Amino acid sequence: MSRVDELRLITRVAQMYYLDAVKQSDISERLHIPQARVSRLLKRALDENIVRISITPPPGVFAELEAGLRDRFGIDEVIVAEAMSERDEAILAAIGDAAAHFLESTIADDEVIGISSWSLSLLRTVDAITPIKRVQASKVVQTFGGMGNPTMQSHAQHIVTRLAQLTNAKAQFLPAPGVAGSPESRRILVNDPFVEETLRCFAEVTLALVGIGSMTPSYMLVNSGNAFTREELDELAEHGAVGDMGLRFFDAQGAPVITPLNDRVISMTLAEIKAAKRVVAVAGGSRKVPAIRAAMLGGYIDVLITDHFTAGQLLAGGPPPKL
Repeated sequence: MSRVDELRLITRVAQMYYLDAVKQSDISERLHIPQARVSRLLKRALDENIVRISITPPPGVFAELEAGLRDRFGIDEVIVAEAMSERDEAILAAIGDAAAHFLESTIADDEVIGISSWSLSLLRTVDAITPIKRVQASKVVQTFGGMGNPTMQSHAQHIVTRLAQLTNAKAQFLPAPGVAGSPESRRILVNDPFVEETLRCFAEVTLALVGIGSMTPSYMLVNSGNAFTREELDELAEHGAVGDMGLRFFDAQGAPVITPLNDRVISMTLAEIKAAKRVVAVAGGSRKVPAIRAAMLGGYIDVLITDHFTAGQLLAGGPPPKL
């Protein structure tokens, strides 16, 4: 077969498949060629530039930003939501809705879901989820101590209880504060049978839902009574900390920052987060850009759900140089 005849056949197969929506098996039958050859000819159509595929994202879809972040930081998936403004409230609404849709589509049967208690982005996510009747998750595990200021504690309980209801799962609470008064207090608390039972569940988590904190904690965390003081945060910053997940702090490269303050925290550790089968981070806002970047560089997250303002800043800055 001459090259022009070969190209003519490739073009005909491509026309039938892409323009006329004819299935490969039907092309095989109509042109009297093996289906395996049809598949090879379609690949040739792309290689020879006979077929050129272009994708035109509709308004509100940021495919280039998502691809850029996936490629630059090497994470599995990025979802970039359109926020109406750079105000915190607009960003929380956008990423909460996007995360809710993602979870509604991907939560599987028998999933053990870990979720942090004091994250505004996760609170918005849970409130935006509709009941997922198609799945029967196993447990929803509270991964950050939820006891604190009684006026705020209801938020922590609501996140876990509501997500368990939505996924038809059992709620596993962590009946302890996120920050103990001293290392000695923490040792006593974690030996409580109910606390100990929940801590053991951390190793079972298949889907960890995490917020990413900056060195300026959210009002929800501050008002809960489970935040460090400004002086303590400054001390962490002096040791290189740029952000945290459940008050487990890390530096600009994502390496854990370990200080005596760590001995007062009751939450999933960074190692336990990284060990989860799938880690989904929901975070956005300019003040969180260094922390989000560091969390990706540290390899803690598999999926990032953020807003288009934050995504642009993450790409513009790029990862810091390796030390």
